[in-house]
Amino acid sequence: MRILVIGGGAREHAMAWKLSQERDVVEVICAPGNPGIASVARCIPANPADPAQLLAIAVRERVELTIVGPELPLSLGVVDLFAADGRAILGPSKAAAALESSKAFAKDFMARHAVPTARFLVCDSADAALAAIAREALGYPLVLKADGLASGKGVVIAEDRAVAEATVRATMVDRRFGDAGARIVLEEFLVGEEASYFVLADGTAFVPLGSAQDHKRIFDDDLGPNTGGMGAFAPSPLLTSDMEQRVIDEIVRPVLDGMAREGYPFRGFLYVGLMLTATGPKVIEFNVRFGDPEAQVVLPMLDEDLSWLLASAATGALPSRPARFRREPHVGVVLAAGGYPDNPETGRTITGVDQAAAEPGALVFHAGTARRDRALVTAGGRVLTVVGRGPTYEEAIAVAYRAAAHVQFEGMQFRRDIGRKAVTAP
Repeated sequence: MRILVIGGGAREHAMAWKLSQERDVVEVICAPGNPGIASVARCIPANPADPAQLLAIAVRERVELTIVGPELPLSLGVVDLFAADGRAILGPSKAAAALESSKAFAKDFMARHAVPTARFLVCDSADAALAAIAREALGYPLVLKADGLASGKGVVIAEDRAVAEATVRATMVDRRFGDAGARIVLEEFLVGEEASYFVLADGTAFVPLGSAQDHKRIFDDDLGPNTGGMGAFAPSPLLTSDMEQRVIDEIVRPVLDGMAREGYPFRGFLYVGLMLTATGPKVIEFNVRFGDPEAQVVLPMLDEDLSWLLASAATGALPSRPARFRREPHVGVVLAAGGYPDNPETGRTITGVDQAAAEPGALVFHAGTARRDRALVTAGGRVLTVVGRGPTYEEAIAVAYRAAAHVQFEGMQFRRDIGRKAVTAP
């Protein structure tokens, strides 16, 4: 099987790395890829925001299955385009991708199908949002979310009215996130522990892919602005077998059944961002693709062929059993550029990657990297994800940080507490 992976981040590197080792995979092609992916796949320059260009690559390269990594091509209808051409592709349609591309759609959908989530208000104008804030309808802290895609940075937790009003103006008036801020969702602040749960769906059936915990804030102890994710560990000790069953029964099944009933059956990865509250699991957000950096710690745990699972999902033939996973915990630490998340510095020379990858039990996945005059340089906000595995969370943490210590580039920043929550979990 010749497989095309769309994207060029660490998530796509993890996918290509896994697929490249499998017996039924003749070749992995990645568009556009990155220098790390180039070691396990053939990279072709491409714009993920141009579905027609991606289809042309699939046709020219005689691709038998296409996997969509990032959310943007999904929101632009790449799956619809491929399907109309009779090409196998894994991912939701443009309509189904609205679960991620529109926070307002997702909240309204959950309300229609009784999926547990925070109380909310959708505001179509800054005046409406400011009026709702003045009424203090949802209390403080108050969560404010840009409606559209904002690369994981469109969420602000406001501790008071002043911050809430400033966020509305920055989002809806100044358009800090562009058109993604044309609408805004106000939500009550949920109290509990956060975790993520993943399934692979084929439009009817689904296969659980386990759990993880992400670290969104830029600084230790969950301080500072939100990012696309500064690290993750898997599995989450919070997702006990009983809690997992509740998530499946109260969230996953109602969502997939509801999508099918409304005319857009969901096919692909469904990422459920959870808050485990005193009254049970509630949805914080959905992603319609594998998470990043969660994919980097979950996929290395998979103890069967990813290509077979993906092809089964794309053709509506998933098995009625869970996927097989190794039990070793995995911890991933994101090494980010100076200035991230607002103004990442690029063009900084990176050293020590080979030494990091040579550490026993370690993996290194590239994200924002590029080649310049034969040197590896920074080319994005999140530069690398360094993953450690071990028989315990403590040992996996130690491996990840021991490997990360080999890497150097000017301005490099990373959290030093990734995985701590697994060790201190009740």
